[in-house]
Amino acid sequence: MTTLLLFVAGLAALVVGSELLVRGASKLALSLGISPLVVGLTMVAFGTSSPEMAVSVQGALAGATDIAIGNVVGSNIFNVLFILGLCAVIVPLAVADQIIRQEVSIMIGASLLLVAMTLDGGIGRGEAAVLCGLLVAYTVFLVVQSRRASAGAAQPAAPAVPAARSWDDPKWVQFGLVAAGLVLLVLGSEWLVSAAVQFARVLGLSEIVIGLSIVAAGTSTPEVAASLMALRRGERDIAVGNVVGSNIFNILGVLGAAGLVAPEALGVPASVLRFDLPAMVMVAIACLPVFVSNCRIGRWEGLMFLAYYAAYVAWLVLDASGHDALGDYRTVMLYVVLPLTAVTIGVLTWRGGRATPRA
Repeated sequence: MTTLLLFVAGLAALVVGSELLVRGASKLALSLGISPLVVGLTMVAFGTSSPEMAVSVQGALAGATDIAIGNVVGSNIFNVLFILGLCAVIVPLAVADQIIRQEVSIMIGASLLLVAMTLDGGIGRGEAAVLCGLLVAYTVFLVVQSRRASAGAAQPAAPAVPAARSWDDPKWVQFGLVAAGLVLLVLGSEWLVSAAVQFARVLGLSEIVIGLSIVAAGTSTPEVAASLMALRRGERDIAVGNVVGSNIFNILGVLGAAGLVAPEALGVPASVLRFDLPAMVMVAIACLPVFVSNCRIGRWEGLMFLAYYAAYVAWLVLDASGHDALGDYRTVMLYVVLPLTAVTIGVLTWRGGRATPRA
């Protein structure tokens, strides 16, 4: 009974927290002259990644350095394939030109940088400091870019009748909504993961399945809640920006902070180097042609993302358990799924180059 109450409380906290966060963030963007997209890329994205930050930093301090890498890589794959896939199935997502032209390229660059840093088997303090410095530079660049764009787009307008003031117009209220939303998201995700793990054990699921599925996805539940709530409120820029921004923050901020506090270099397991890191890079690269296709993510593309996430989790479970079906599964993935994916991405890129982008 206690577990059920914890599960319900976690869901409620996620719903209320995401509502407060998105409402406060969207109003704050208007007040500060910053676009909702930039708020999604920074404030919302960084805030919803706080569970990843907590898990990775705690793991680094405890000496379990492989947790930090695995948490970030798994969350980044989940964010793109599951969250964007789910959101696109519900409502086709318009993708802002800035996301296509700038942010996806930065996400791909950060992913490749992480691969380069881990080739020697770990991330040292110097490399972690570089990641943190890049995050600061990226955030400052986004804010300055947005404020310049807003100032350049401002046009003199005829005097209008002042709109009625709302209770959330004061900036201190908007900051309060954002802060309260983040607190509820973090608490809700912790309660939800704890309850879900207990349910899984009662159902007889193994520890490896729990770790690869529920716990890995659990730290990304704030991103799920925030993106879905942004869709409900019509803030699609925040929904997409939240995912891309979270992936950039996970690499630069979460691993940067974990690397700085770790007593020694962040170790990278051989299995992560061999499969999960390349998968994360490929997922990031796959975003580009999908986003370019008419500047949107359609429902069938969302279904494709969800199918790939299911295939990824199945691969992890089979590999971790040493299942006899792993060889056949690998053959199907290499000689059927991946070639079909390459053809699909090629068609999307060709269509995106011929079609007129739609807002």
